[in-house]
Amino acid sequence: MPKVKTHSSSKKRFKVTANGKVKMSHAFRSHRLISKSKKAKKKHRLGAYASSANEATVKALVPYK
Repeated sequence: MPKVKTHSSSKKRFKVTANGKVKMSHAFRSHRLISKSKKAKKKHRLGAYASSANEATVKALVPYK
């Protein structure tokens, strides 16, 4: 069976954990941080997990991670 191509931008954004969850970082953290509240910036520092609705899609884009 042939190999499946990995989606290049997805491999930079997502990691699949040993338990099969999809780990990612939060959005809205790169620019215009002055207008955002301290609470929001602090909350988005931590990692996040993709929802179960999106997990299958991400795993299809990143098959070998």
